[in-house]
Amino acid sequence: MKTTFTYTVLRYVHDIATGEFVNMGVALYAPEAKYVSAICNPRYRRLSKMFLEVNGENLRSLVRYIQARFEEFALKLNRELPLDGRPKTIMEIAAGILPPDDSSLQWSEPNGGITEDPAATLDQLYVRLVEKYEERAQVPSRTDDDVWKHYRKELEEKQVLARLQSKRIVAKDYDYQFDHAWKNGEWNLFEPVSMDLQDADTILDKANRWLGRATNLKDSPEDFRLWVLLGEPRLEKLRPAYGKALNILHKMPVKMEFVREEEARKFTRKLAAEMAKHPSP
Repeated sequence: MKTTFTYTVLRYVHDIATGEFVNMGVALYAPEAKYVSAICNPRYRRLSKMFLEVNGENLRSLVRYIQARFEEFALKLNRELPLDGRPKTIMEIAAGILPPDDSSLQWSEPNGGITEDPAATLDQLYVRLVEKYEERAQVPSRTDDDVWKHYRKELEEKQVLARLQSKRIVAKDYDYQFDHAWKNGEWNLFEPVSMDLQDADTILDKANRWLGRATNLKDSPEDFRLWVLLGEPRLEKLRPAYGKALNILHKMPVKMEFVREEEARKFTRKLAAEMAKHPSP
């Protein structure tokens, strides 16, 4: 069934006076379908090349904050907000999450239309308005954020995203922040790890970095389980290196589970069922 929607684009505005901007994300709201979501791009490499003084880490944190707030709002929306209390347009939601001011992140004027599939329309808008302008390396590769997008679709569909939060695991000599975590007795840490990289050495180096990271975190007083959400290489010639990388990752001295991309739907269904047993407080 067709439904109306409105959307807005999240922009990084480097200079208010000149109006220079780069699209960073898209947020979409279809009230009749009770659908609201956003896809935001935390990568700032292109911004750093265009505007040398960009504070990339602060920007990355803010973009991820915005993404998380939309996911929380989506959960509230699906818990039957009263009809008279439901927002009419995307701007009511967006302005509540990122109020208009003189900061570098700004919402565009809203636009809208009619769709049969709000989630698919959001994906299409993101590709057309944001991803299209991303620089692509000549050698095909994916970042961890690219891999997360694959799992994110399934998690969003099952209304799992809003239950996830960031969690910093602190050990004696090292600490690391996981962006997607859920506590059920122990902390479950869901970490996208792309092995779809440029060459065999890069794949093996990344696996060894994770082995070292896990080794340093193992003496943390926190009880946790690491869920490695894998992104496999698409080039057949890199499969042998990927196999070796998995052998290295299996040496991590912590409780862990591995999830492959083709298992994303099954993994999400299982996680949603487990969360249903433990409602949010």
